[in-house]
Order: sequence, then C-alpha cells, then structure tokens
Amino acid sequence: MNWRTTLILALIAVGIGAYIKFYEVKQPTTREAQQRAQNVLNFDKEKIDAITIQNGDDKIDMRKIDNRWRLEAPIKDQADANAINNILFDLDGWQKDATITEKEMTADKNKLGEFGLAKPKLRLKLGGQGAPPEILFGKDAAFENKMYVRLENSKDAFIGDQSVKKAIDKKADEFRDKKLTDLTSPQVVRVVLKTPAGEMELQKKNDHWEILKPLRARADDQKVGDLVAQITTARIEQFVADDRGDLNAYGLAQPRGSITMFGDNDKQGQTLSIGGVPEKQKDQVYVRLSSRGFVYTLPKKIEELLNTKPNDVRDRHLVRFDEKILDRITIDAAGKGKIVLARKGEDWSIVTRNNAPANAAEVRRLIDMLKNEQVTRFVEDVASNLPKYGLDKPQLQITLSSFASENTAETKAGEQPFATIAFGKMEANDVFARVGEEPFVVAVRKQTLDNIFIDPLQWQDLSIFNFKPEQIHRLTVQVDKEVALIHGPNNRWALANGGGDVNQTNVQSLLNTLSILHAARWIGPTTPQHGFDKPQVVITFTTSPDDKDAHKLLVGGPASDGMWFTRMDGREGTFVISNPDLTALRLPLVQTASPTPTP
Repeated sequence: MNWRTTLILALIAVGIGAYIKFYEVKQPTTREAQQRAQNVLNFDKEKIDAITIQNGDDKIDMRKIDNRWRLEAPIKDQADANAINNILFDLDGWQKDATITEKEMTADKNKLGEFGLAKPKLRLKLGGQGAPPEILFGKDAAFENKMYVRLENSKDAFIGDQSVKKAIDKKADEFRDKKLTDLTSPQVVRVVLKTPAGEMELQKKNDHWEILKPLRARADDQKVGDLVAQITTARIEQFVADDRGDLNAYGLAQPRGSITMFGDNDKQGQTLSIGGVPEKQKDQVYVRLSSRGFVYTLPKKIEELLNTKPNDVRDRHLVRFDEKILDRITIDAAGKGKIVLARKGEDWSIVTRNNAPANAAEVRRLIDMLKNEQVTRFVEDVASNLPKYGLDKPQLQITLSSFASENTAETKAGEQPFATIAFGKMEANDVFARVGEEPFVVAVRKQTLDNIFIDPLQWQDLSIFNFKPEQIHRLTVQVDKEVALIHGPNNRWALANGGGDVNQTNVQSLLNTLSILHAARWIGPTTPQHGFDKPQVVITFTTSPDDKDAHKLLVGGPASDGMWFTRMDGREGTFVISNPDLTALRLPLVQTASPTPTP
C-alpha cells in the first residue's frame, strides 16, 4: 500500500469520526424520538422571548427584555415571571393523548367546527428562535380535563390536557407581577424616608448602614435591613388604576409619606408613596411606586414605616470595630496611668510591664464585652456640654488600635487608633459615654466600668508555676508545723531531718497541684486584708539539684466564692486559688503511726 492510499484512508477515518462526534451523537435516541413525536410542541424554552395570548377581543402581549419579562399589552407593567415559566413548563411537557388525522378531518368537513377549531376564541403564539407555530385551542373533549388542539400549520388535530388552557385563559392583571419591586434588599444602598415628622436618610457604607439625616450616627444593620425588606418583599393586593388619572381619590396627590430606595449607581431611585385607606378594604392602603406608574393596594401594615424615627434604627451597640485589625488596647484611668495590651498572633502581652504575658482569656472577655455592650439610652445628639457629663475629663478611656511594625503603601509604622471610648460621670445605674468624635452622648450600664481592670496586675497571665513534678528536688511545707522533704533515690521522698515515714501519695498529689498552679484570677496589689501575716500554708521548694532556684508560695486568708488569697515571692500582687487547690497543698505529708492494739 503506497503512502497516498494510506493518507486517503486516514482522511476518510477522520471524516467518519467527525461525523459521529458532531452529528450522530446529537441525534435523539429511539426513546427520545418517540417522546418528541408524542409532544404537542418541540421547542427550547430558553430561546422563547415573546408570548401573545389572543382571547376573543382581548390580547395579552408579553416580552422578555433584558432577561426580564414585561407585560406590553393591554397595559405596560412588570410581568409575573413565575406565571410565564409555568406556561412554558406546561407547554414543554404537553403530550398528545390522541391524534385526529388530516384524512379524518377531510372526511367530515364539520369536524373543525365541531371541535371548536374553525374559529377558535383562544390562541397562543410564542416568539423567539425555533418558536413553534401558533396554537389554537378548541372545545373540551369528551374525556375529563381533555380538549381539542390544533397547530396553525397543521391539518391534524390533537386531544391534549387542559392544563395549558387553564394557565393562559386569564385576565391581563393575573399576569402582572404581584411582587411590588424588582429590587432586592442587598441591592439597596440608600434610603430616604419622608414622613409628617420630617426626613430621614440612610446610607450603606462598607456593608454597614449609617444615618445621614437628621443626625449623623451609626445605624443598626438588622433594623434597616428589616425596614428595606418590608418593601422589597411586599406583595400587591389589588391593581387599582393607572396613576395618570386623579390621584386625590387615593390620597396620593399629597401622600402621607414616602420612602425612596436607591440601588448602586441609581440616581433616580424607586419611590413608594403611601396614600389613603380604601373604604371597603380597611386592611389595605393605596400606594404608588414610581418605577411602575400605577396605583395599587398593599397590606395596611406597610404604613407603619411612616412611624419610623431615627432612634428606632440607630445602632445601640456602644462601639463598632473590626476585631481582625485590633492589635493594641490602651486603658487610661484617671490618676492610675496607662495600661497597654498588645497582640502577637493569638497571644497578648502587657507592654507597660515589660511585655509580660497577659491573661488572654480576660482580654477576650474585654473585647467581647465592648463589642456586645449596648447603650441604655441616647442622652444628647449634640455633645455641646461635655463637662455636664464628665466627658471633658473622663474617668476612663479605652483606645482600640491597629499596629504596623513598618511603613507600607497603606499605613505608616506604629500605632493607628481607630476607636476611643470615653467614660464620664455616673448617674443612678448608668455611666455617660462617648465614642471618638461622634457628636452624641450615650449612657451605658455602670457595671461596664466594674468589668474593666484598671490595675496592670489584674491583666497578668494566670499561670503561676509551670514545672513537671519530678523537677522539684526539695520541698518545705509549713501548716501547723514545718515539714522538710528531699527527693531521694527511686523517686521516693524522705524527711530531710530523718525519722518518720512520708506519705508518698499525698506528696505526689501536692506536687501535681503545685507544679502547674494557676490563679483563678488576679486581685491586685497585696494589702494587710489578704491575711499573709497569719498564712494558712507556706511552701518553699527548689527546682535545681544545687537548690539555687528557690520558690516560695504563701496562702493567706479567705476571699469570696470559696477562694483564698495567695502570693509568691518575686512576683508582685495577690491572686486567688480555689478551695480544692488549697486542700491539695495542705495534705498531711508524714504517716501517722497506728496505735498498738491492746492484748
């Protein structure tokens, strides 16, 4: 075989392969072909962009414009996309129950009239690429829920289900969209509410809502979202009239109020005007939406929007901040000096105490408290008299900052404060507060101040000791009397001065508690009230064979909630330990001799 023959055979093989791939595989299977033959219509729903229903003298024309269905005749309005999709779905699955052939129709010329197909009252025409011929709907057939149907270009007639007829044999209003607006809540970025009490303007910025008028303040995202959703999810009760007529009859010539919603880059907005109440339908109210140009009725509940006041949608959180960028917390109490807490990764340290480890759980508690704290009342919208509230010289200020270790394109190196909370005078159970340069004064719970530590000692890490029990070599415990122990061979403990048996189990329990002792909380500076002049227990131990690394722990008097005041040498301040920890530290370490039995 020469090369030319080989080349010709290869080209033939490629051609056959291409034919199979691009033609044969696209051909319907036998089952699919049978299905298609049984369909009244075969078309692609996605390519249909027009529907015309001729019902006697009434004509309904609907068009798909910019991927949205609109009613073009007999009125222009938004169309109900669900109703249209249901029609197309029914048409797509519409099957022939029986066929009356052209031959049968020709044999009896009265058949068309008998079936109601000579001059049918109801017609349906689809438009778009690959649209089927016009559908003519005749009379009901003898079978239940069946009817006679014919296509405009066919001399055959069919018997089919009445579902399509029921879906299109309606008035034009039934094809109008009962959803008031095509705007969705997430699309709305600005709202203007006009009521007899005045005007209020809201703006979304960086996913958060703000009040711009009649005052500048943070808005509650959830409450504004609920307000917007009342309109974007509202459904029309009745289609009343074209709005080009006399609007006085509906109270819409001078509406009681209005709310305008703006989408992104939308300068005109959609305005919902709220008018009067119909005489017969007292549970409804007349409205007009500027983007649709008709008078409708909505449930009367919609008029509650007109009662909305700025304080109804204000954010009642004391402060709003992004926790992700929080690196520094500065606590400045009058006359106490500053405490600076710094974050590195997930750990916190006390900058003002030589970067000593901080109690991360307490820092977490403070952050959560600030994020969740809500104002008890809005005191003044214009903070013109700060001395009245003690905010000219606050008793406590908390500054939240981010920190950059070096210059970047966005920020300079160093601390960048983004929120400062000032606390002023107390009044009853409240304390006055102000956030940054916000122009208003609020009140929060007095307990808020009680939960903010102003002593750096209280922010210390709770870990007191962090050893392994076997690292302890010498131990002296003084409760009623002093007991000195040394760690001997075979992991056994013995009395340092000899004589007597050691309770090895109790010693091990004490060491297990002591080696990883944690404070329940830090109290602050040590005072005489802590009872260290008459301690409950004094423990001295070393963690090196040469006894150089010595540690001393003293447990003083009782605190509240079953706690005990405790301190250790070499570390400033008093902390408390739990009653179970104290019990373990007071265990008897020397075996008590058993009495000799009487003969």
